[in-house]
Amino acid sequence: MRRFGSLAALAALVVFSLFPLYSTLVVASHDNADLARPTPPLLPGARLPEHLSEVVEKVDLGQAMANSAMIACVVAVANALFCTVAGFAFARLRFRGRGALFAVVIGSAMVPTQLGIVPLFIVVDALGWYDTPAAVVVPGLVSAFGVFWMRQACLEAVPAELVDSARVDGCSLARTYWHVALPALRGPAAVLAMLSFATTWNEFSWPLVALDPNDVPTAQVVLSQLAGGYYTDYPLVLTGVLVSIVPVLLLFVLFARKVVAVLLRGAAETGS
Repeated sequence: MRRFGSLAALAALVVFSLFPLYSTLVVASHDNADLARPTPPLLPGARLPEHLSEVVEKVDLGQAMANSAMIACVVAVANALFCTVAGFAFARLRFRGRGALFAVVIGSAMVPTQLGIVPLFIVVDALGWYDTPAAVVVPGLVSAFGVFWMRQACLEAVPAELVDSARVDGCSLARTYWHVALPALRGPAAVLAMLSFATTWNEFSWPLVALDPNDVPTAQVVLSQLAGGYYTDYPLVLTGVLVSIVPVLLLFVLFARKVVAVLLRGAAETGS
């Protein structure tokens, strides 16, 4: 009976999670006349190919998705690398001011992103990076959450005795990190890369400010152009949304087992 209850709860959670995606597909495959009926459609229609063609004609969604993919991939790899190094340093190295510096990193995560847009834009403009990929790539190379995530992973996966033994045996700091810490942190680093990719892909406010929408737009900025004007064609907008979430869904499918394994391992180690 308990197992049946657990399965029912999981099934309800799956349905609740997939409902927004399904409703997006339903709206994208109908026209506005169908949506205006007293009884809205509950099953997908046949207008999706037509809407896809219309989206391609109105905006350069392919180029925008290529720009977003390039930016998100660079940010994901950089976060996995730099945050792993920082997390290892905060977890297993002893240096003056380590606690205070880590407190500053954690404190920066509590500042709303919107508060930093104006000063960040001033810096980017002064460096001549406006309307270049560097404007959106460089600010996202390292995240406070990523540093905290990798520090906690290093505390659990890399014993201090193992690091001390490697240093006593003559390993340099770089070799200790590369041969001792990094192999144990591959799983958490892969999860961090996936989360960084999804976060960067879905970012809207900063690319809208730092990039010219007519030059090197990202996918989310282009989708906002579909919703502009006095009249919003919701099937057209949600068609673009449906296309734009495909890379994130594929990424989740590829890394789902890795994410679950890392989370379960962390929960088991915490419980023990």
